[in-house]
Amino acid sequence: MATMVKGTEEQLKHALGAGVVQIWSYLPPDVQHELFEEAITCLGEPMRHPLALFLHDHHVRTDFRTRGMLEPDSLGG
Repeated sequence: MATMVKGTEEQLKHALGAGVVQIWSYLPPDVQHELFEEAITCLGEPMRHPLALFLHDHHVRTDFRTRGMLEPDSLGG
């Protein structure tokens, strides 16, 4: 395997992480769980809650700012 300049490796990791955040909402829940747990392994347990909040704020299904308020259905739900 080719040796990579440290700065380049960090840039690639950052870009990959940013890409994951962009598509997080579209990943299957089991993949989200595995990625989340792997990130906690890298960051440490104290980062579990902040990471969960970060992902919640960037998750299309839970971030109402990106899709507007939900309309109630015809049955008043």
